[in-house]
Amino acid sequence: MLAIRLQRVGRKGHAMYRMAVQESRRHPSSGRVVAYVGIYNPHTKDAKVQVELAQKYLDNGAQPSPRVVKLLKDAGVKMPAWVVKFDNKKTKDIRNTEKLRKNRPAGEPAKPAEEKNEKVEEVEEKPSEEVTAETPEKAEVEEVAEEAVQE
Repeated sequence: MLAIRLQRVGRKGHAMYRMAVQESRRHPSSGRVVAYVGIYNPHTKDAKVQVELAQKYLDNGAQPSPRVVKLLKDAGVKMPAWVVKFDNKKTKDIRNTEKLRKNRPAGEPAKPAEEKNEKVEEVEEKPSEEVTAETPEKAEVEEVAEEAVQE
């Protein structure tokens, strides 16, 4: 069975591709090519296709690869009905839709923020409660401050 696929040519880092018609069981780079029906430059997105020759091989049963199907359609080659339908839509399945931000309940994010503020206040109170006996002047000042707060 024949296949129409891309065969890489060109220098390293600057690939070019030939559209080769060859035996489907052979590797694209291993020779025995029946015909070349076009070229494709992925850098400029330019494809040159010999429409009549490509149509001839498709009518005789050559199987195009998915990328070749797209290139041939863009060139105006009429695809047979048995060719696999090529879908241009790029959709991504979302695994956990319930975790999306738009699907979250509205009131939940505010609660953790309030808890953080309470923890900060507790930390501020603890150092003021501790009285160090090493410096009596600071202890006296703190006692006077506490009495003023109680009044």
